Amino acid sequence: MSRTMLIAGNWKMNGLTADGKALAALVAAGSSEAGCDLLVCPPATLIGTVGAALAGSSVSLGAQDCHGAESGAHTGDVSAEMLADAGCGFVIVGHSERRADHGESDETVHAKAQAAHRAGLIAVICVGETEAERDAGQAEAVVAGQIGGSLPQNATAANTVIAYEPVWAIGTGRTPTAEDVQAMHSHMRATVAASHGGDFAGQVRLLYGGSVKPGNAAELMGLADVDGALVGGASLVAEDFLAIATHCP
Repeated sequence: MSRTMLIAGNWKMNGLTADGKALAALVAAGSSEAGCDLLVCPPATLIGTVGAALAGSSVSLGAQDCHGAESGAHTGDVSAEMLADAGCGFVIVGHSERRADHGESDETVHAKAQAAHRAGLIAVICVGETEAERDAGQAEAVVAGQIGGSLPQNATAANTVIAYEPVWAIGTGRTPTAEDVQAMHSHMRATVAASHGGDFAGQVRLLYGGSVKPGNAAELMGLADVDGALVGGASLVAEDFLAIATHCP
């Protein structure tokens, strides 16, 4: 089944106003060469600046996190409704760094994904196993469990994207092979099919989020069950981010 590829840039905690404006302008200027959908997710302080720089281009604007509640006494948090009001169309939830650094559970991620849907945003739900879990032979079970716990039952391919991050390969010197990536994405699609049906599984976009660069993008984007990438470091260099997008089949 044909699925439009998505290249999403997660800027993480990087960039001041001038940096964000310049980077977004470069991405917008080069977006016409991309053969896929483009998304940038700057830190919350830059959403307005980046949104203005992307205006008139085909590049979508997203955020890196949201709270599960619509409003309330949650100092420092931002609701999905606030993000939509600021011009966002997407929000990342359950990133491995949020799960590790902030102790976010599948239940928390599920609530955030539901909040995104409530506000009319597309939720980019992240899953992935640690090095210890992979070495223990639990990789597929862990990822299936995260999908089961994080993916709302009423999710659709129109309001949900799922991104796989091999946490075990971050800072360890270990690199997933193309076979590793395809095997996990195939497992993810089968898991989604079992819980949400074959139509949803055939339509939902599955992204790969493990050190994607211009040099490995062609191989990764050519895999049968990979529908794009969640790009970290390379998304901070417009030339590299756009080069990755040119490898979408």
